[in-house]
Amino acid sequence: MTEPKISALYRYPVKGLSGESLEAATLTAGAYFPHDRLYAIENGPSGFNEDAPEHQPKIKFLMLMKNERLARLHTRFDETSNVLTISRNGKQVSRGDLATPLGRSILEQFFAAFMQGETRGAPKILAAPEGFRFTDSSKGFVSLINLASVRDLARVVGQELNPLRFRGNIWLEGLEPWAEFDFVGKTLRIGGVQLEISKRIERCTATNVNPASAARDTNIPRSLAQAFGHIDCGIYARIATGGTIKPGDAIILE
Repeated sequence: MTEPKISALYRYPVKGLSGESLEAATLTAGAYFPHDRLYAIENGPSGFNEDAPEHQPKIKFLMLMKNERLARLHTRFDETSNVLTISRNGKQVSRGDLATPLGRSILEQFFAAFMQGETRGAPKILAAPEGFRFTDSSKGFVSLINLASVRDLARVVGQELNPLRFRGNIWLEGLEPWAEFDFVGKTLRIGGVQLEISKRIERCTATNVNPASAARDTNIPRSLAQAFGHIDCGIYARIATGGTIKPGDAIILE
């Protein structure tokens, strides 16, 4: 195997919507991956209180596990202007400033129409208060995906699997398949950045959705369970020491 390194970086500014590749990311100790899961689209009243935020089950939001048509949309978030642009089949279909009531209202009206028949109430865009994110796990600060594990799973499934199915922040290359599980409880160093690996990531049926076609074309949790005896793919980490990382950076297990 080659030297372990970062293959790609991704963020997901709005829970359930498409990811964005990054040329670099500046991590802060004790914080989440930058501009990741900053917003979520409430699918009917969730009980979320922005003044006392608590982790909510993802079923309370629009998300791929139940709403695969979301994968038909391509989204882009500008963190400077807070504007979210939504495209479908290469054409812009909605655009709004997530920091303003008017901008959110424009986007909410789009999702009410686009998701007609799948909502439990009027969609409402929620913004994460300081120090909180709409991650699937309450401890999901940063997620890492081993591309060799994805390829090994693809071998079992019998079809190519786009790593975007797993919605990871950091893609790792140069490791043996499933070697990332041995990192739990240990520290990874990337330059001056230190990541404390906290747990494996259990996979749900959201991974069954092909991010290119929006079709449910396989059963990832079942394939994992049958072939490997678990439903895990990827690992979560806590940022112990901050700094800037980029694709190509070497990964060292301390």
